[in-house]
Amino acid sequence: MTDKSNVEIIREFIEAWSRLDPDELARYFTEDGCYHNIPVGPVAGRENVRNMIAAFTKDWTATTWDIIQIVGEGDVVIAERLDRTTAGEKSVDLPCNGTFEMENGKIKMWRDYFDMATFARAMS
Repeated sequence: MTDKSNVEIIREFIEAWSRLDPDELARYFTEDGCYHNIPVGPVAGRENVRNMIAAFTKDWTATTWDIIQIVGEGDVVIAERLDRTTAGEKSVDLPCNGTFEMENGKIKMWRDYFDMATFARAMS
C-alpha cells in the first residue's frame, strides 16, 4: 500500500500531464491497467497505455489540466477537469470527467468522458 490517498495520487497524475512524458504517466498504472477514452476503445496493459498516450500527445506542445471537482471513496476517484491543450498554433479547452479505479496506489482502470467533436474541431 501507499501512504498517499488515492485522491492525492490522482491529483499528482493530473499535474504530471503538463510534463507530457508518456513513460512517467504510464508508471501511474498497474501492469494490467486500462485506459478507456470513452469516445474510442479501451487500451489495456501499461505498455499499451504508454504507447497510446505517446501517440495522441505527439503533436502537443503544452497541456494543463485544471481540476474543477475531485472526490474519492475507497478505490474510486472521480475528477471533473478542464484540460487546456496546445498543439502548435491550435488549442482547446476541453471539459472532461475522469473515473479512476485504483489498486494498491496505482490506476487499474481510467475512463475519461469528453466530447470528441470539441477536441477535433479545435485541433483540425
